[in-house]
Parts: sequence; C-alpha cells; structure tokens
Amino acid sequence: MSRIFINLKRFDVPRALGGICPHENPEQWIRWVIKETISHGLGRLEGMELVYLLPEGLLIPARDELESHPAPESGNIAIGCQGVFRENISAGGNFGAFTTNLPASAAVNLGASWTIIGHSEERKDKLGILAAYDPDIGGSAQALGRATETVNRLINQEALRAFDSGLNVLLCIGETAEQRGEGSFKEQQPRIQTALHSQVEIGVGGVAAYLAKQKLAIGYEPIWAIGPGKTPPGAQYIGFVSDYIKKSCKAIHGFVPPVVYGGGLKEANVEEIAGVETIDGGLVALTKFTQPIGFDPNDLRIIVERYMKRKGTG
Repeated sequence: MSRIFINLKRFDVPRALGGICPHENPEQWIRWVIKETISHGLGRLEGMELVYLLPEGLLIPARDELESHPAPESGNIAIGCQGVFRENISAGGNFGAFTTNLPASAAVNLGASWTIIGHSEERKDKLGILAAYDPDIGGSAQALGRATETVNRLINQEALRAFDSGLNVLLCIGETAEQRGEGSFKEQQPRIQTALHSQVEIGVGGVAAYLAKQKLAIGYEPIWAIGPGKTPPGAQYIGFVSDYIKKSCKAIHGFVPPVVYGGGLKEANVEEIAGVETIDGGLVALTKFTQPIGFDPNDLRIIVERYMKRKGTG
C-alpha cells in the first residue's frame, strides 16, 4: 500500500486576509476539494490511500463531504489533522482543560483518522520555545543536543496520545543543514545517520504495541532542502536515508515502517522519487508554485497517476 499525504496547512485563510485559500469561504472550498478528488477517481485506486491533513476548522466540513459519497467512490480517502497535544481527554481523567491545544480524542470526534506529528515546522516551534527560555541553546552543540532530545520526547508523547485515541500517525523526521554538515555525500552519511537515529529511537518509542490495529508512516523531511531556492536531494540521497530509517527502526523497535518522502512531492520530482525502492509514498502541499500559489485536485491527480505508473501499480 502506498500513501500520499496532502498537508493543506493554512488553507483556512482566504487570500484577502493574507492566506492562500482561493475561496473566501474555506468551508465551501474544502468541500469542493473533496468532491473533485472523488470525481477524479482518486478514492477508488487499488493500492493507494490519500490522506488530507487539515487545519482543525476544516475537519468537519471535509468529513461531512467525504461521508456524503458512496464508500466505493471515496473509500481510499481519509481525513487527518495537523497535530495533537501531548496530553489527552479521558473518561474519569482530564475533561479537556487544554485551551489552545487539540487533544487527540477531540480530533477523532471531529472526523480525523490520521494526524501528522513532528513536522519540521512543529519541531522548529518547539525548539524556538526552548531557546527563548535558554538563549545559550544556539551557541553550544551540547545544549542544542539536549534541547533537540527534549523535542523528540515531546513528539513521542504526542504520537502515543494519538495512538491511544485510535488515530493513525504520520511521524516526520529529518536532518538540518547543520546536522548534515559540509563535505561529500560519503562524508555526510554518518552525520545524517546520527541525526536521524535519535529521532527514530525516541520518537518511535512505544509505538509497536499499537500497530496490530493502527498505522504508522515515517515522513522523511530533508529540512535543509525545504524552501524557495533550495536544491532538493536526489534519488541516491533519498534512497540512502529511507533505507537507513527502515533498518534502524527494525533494529531498535522490531518492525519496518513505510517511509514517505516529506520534502514535497510534486509533478517535477514524483517520477524520480517513486523510483526509489524504499519509498512508499509522499507528502504534497502546494501544487502550484507561481503566483497565485495554491493547491488543485487535478494537479494531485497528475501526481498520483505518475507515482503509480512509475511504481508499476497504475
């Protein structure tokens, strides 16, 4: 089974307010997105699951639109949220005193069956909070290492709370430019492995107990390559990293997870990435990169079709 995740970030904000939603009513827009995705036949593809990762405010209309279509047409499309809190609501426990945070049980009730955890933007935010408390974190490799380990533990708590509530998890990991360092690819390899090893060891801790009933996918984000003007890694680099993630997870936790490319799956790179044997899908955000930037379900159809053709499944 291949999976393509679509992270629609802040598509709950229309362009008039500085966002990128092309419709002034985001609820109507997300209903259109789901409807178009189904009309393109993407909900009935054999061997392919699509997961829309949405801001909290778009979960209910997306769920309602998805449920309004017959299962044979929409069965391979799922709705997910963009993260959950490290604590949760529970019967006989905390009733939900989590202002500003989204507990996993609430996400499930709103229609999510997946969540993304540990996206590079979330990791950057958590590390920024720690640095605001201790500005010396940025000036000491040892302090930065402790802070990064703390972030990994917080990410793991979020993943476990998601699993506790029945959610499936896309857990993102990746290395920064500083962690990768300079030099040839061969010289960088042990540093890349060191950066990823801690994220796999800590972030995936305790997850194996849930996998009889729930799903985990690892999203590999080459953080150093994300953003305008950056050069993405090639197939050799992605193959090396995805193979290492699978082998290290097997050695540490006893199972081999599917690994999807999280650096941005798009028309320009989908065939190369689909050709990597150890890659099991990807993470899509924007599909249009010239103004006005945005996302279009028809562009997603092209990406999915090219992916499946290259994998020999479409």
